[in-house]
Amino acid sequence: MTDVLTPVLTDNWGTERSWTLAAYEDQGGYAGLRKALELAPVDVVEVVKASNLRGRGGAGFPTGMKWGFIPQDNPNPKYLVVNADESEPGTCKDIPLMMASPHTLVEGVIISSYAIRANTAFIYVRGEVLHVVRRLQRAVQEAYLAGHLGKDIHGSGYDLDLIVHVGAGAYICGEETALLDSLEGRRGQPRLRPPFPAVAGLYASPTVINNVESIASVPSILDRGAEWFSAMGTEKSKGFGIFSLSGHVTNPGQFEAPLGITLRKLIELAGGMRDGHELKFWTPGGSSTPILTAEHLDIPLDFEGVASVGSMLGTRALQIFDETTCVVRAVLRWTEFYKHESCGKCTPCREGTWWLAQTLARLEQGNGSEADLDLLLDQCDNILGRSFCALGDGATSPISSSIAHFREEYLAHLTHGGCPFDRTASTIFPKVEAHA
Repeated sequence: MTDVLTPVLTDNWGTERSWTLAAYEDQGGYAGLRKALELAPVDVVEVVKASNLRGRGGAGFPTGMKWGFIPQDNPNPKYLVVNADESEPGTCKDIPLMMASPHTLVEGVIISSYAIRANTAFIYVRGEVLHVVRRLQRAVQEAYLAGHLGKDIHGSGYDLDLIVHVGAGAYICGEETALLDSLEGRRGQPRLRPPFPAVAGLYASPTVINNVESIASVPSILDRGAEWFSAMGTEKSKGFGIFSLSGHVTNPGQFEAPLGITLRKLIELAGGMRDGHELKFWTPGGSSTPILTAEHLDIPLDFEGVASVGSMLGTRALQIFDETTCVVRAVLRWTEFYKHESCGKCTPCREGTWWLAQTLARLEQGNGSEADLDLLLDQCDNILGRSFCALGDGATSPISSSIAHFREEYLAHLTHGGCPFDRTASTIFPKVEAHA
């Protein structure tokens, strides 16, 4: 069964002291950098374009095309910013990668910066993960000492400084323009676009912002070739990705596989659902993506496959819930998170998430009426597409999708006068049946 896995980013995670420069280079680390420096920057961009690498942070935008948007005739400095502010509920792929093999990311940063002709790069890390920050800082120090960073890298004439910047723990700073404001020392809030970061990003200069996994995928592409990478995955979603399985599976963890693998196969690799239980619902890309159910076990986990059933691949944060989970309570917990993390800049998100949480809490407690479900959907409609950034849209996704799939469970809360869920029973609404 494990032959469906493609360990590339995770290949060295089990190596002794894998996070050190010595261990990384023993397994061929920085070979991609040396090959990149033999090419012109524009040719490195073309290699990444040819690989069809799409952004691994959720949006799935072609990485090479994004790099190509940088106006090289702009006299301002160019910057590369790595978004390592991983804080989406359920998402846990970038932090393990940076802990186990920080040099994979550092090498990717150097190659990517060279391609866009940036002489300064930043890795923006969420402040709560101090252990990750320290490991990255040591990896950067090692890279400087080895000549991979600094002046005249390996005699190429190319200079690069890499700075590890620690955020203050705001979820909104995962939004790329809010991240830029935070980097500049201001309160993290999304910017109005246009101008887009490629034209006026960090310090009003051309800036590329990529996810950790996107940048970490670059060294292997330069080392092994664009054709090798694009031979994996599906027609429009090429390559491999780290799928994070958490929740009610026997062996949760990180599974690196080609895009297009199914959840059924991943659950098999994880040892199946926990004994005596079955799948009820799951998120394909974290809590801000519409939830799916057991009927979607065999959809290909690529950008197009997940979109075809009304959800998004997102960050491949596969949160797995069995029949013991109350979907209303789960959605309420997520909504409370988004309410708390709203930056408050725009009215639809600031006010809308508060009202969503209020209405959901009333329903979860068994108060209100069936009309409140329509009220919830109306509130979602007034937020969706009207907020300043994607946080508002993400807050509506679990609500609208859970009502679509589990409307009867919402109604059971009203019938029962509270949550009817008995976690020890085999049926979903045992208390409702007892009153019938």
